[in-house]
Amino acid sequence: MQNLSISFTVTESPQQVFDSIINVRGWWSNALEGESRQQGDEFIYRHGDIHYSKHRVTESIPGKKMVWLTTGSSINFVDDKTEWNNTTIVFEITEQNNKTTVQFTHIGLTPVLACYDACSRGWNYYIESLTKLIVTGTGTPDPLS
Repeated sequence: MQNLSISFTVTESPQQVFDSIINVRGWWSNALEGESRQQGDEFIYRHGDIHYSKHRVTESIPGKKMVWLTTGSSINFVDDKTEWNNTTIVFEITEQNNKTTVQFTHIGLTPVLACYDACSRGWNYYIESLTKLIVTGTGTPDPLS
């Protein structure tokens, strides 16, 4: 199965990119509950009453990689509201020729899931927000909480 995967390249350093990724409030949601910076941190994301997910940082390597395990979810527009449970969200950072590439992969978010289309569109929006945060210092995080 094909996991959702999105990549982008910027001119900022791997550390600048990593610092933006761990600033989840700056690109995903201002209303994030908890912490999202280092291994063991846990946080909750909500999008109104449509989406809830709880994540644990399972790997945090500054300038290189960030991994979150989704430990709970409730996606209210599909029959199986727990589709994200036990999925893994990975940000891999590489540098080449003074450019930094981020490879975002949501392992377990595959086309067989009912939420795949809507969730893919959502991730595309938020990865664009992350890119804006990295490049301009200002993302477009979720206005809902």
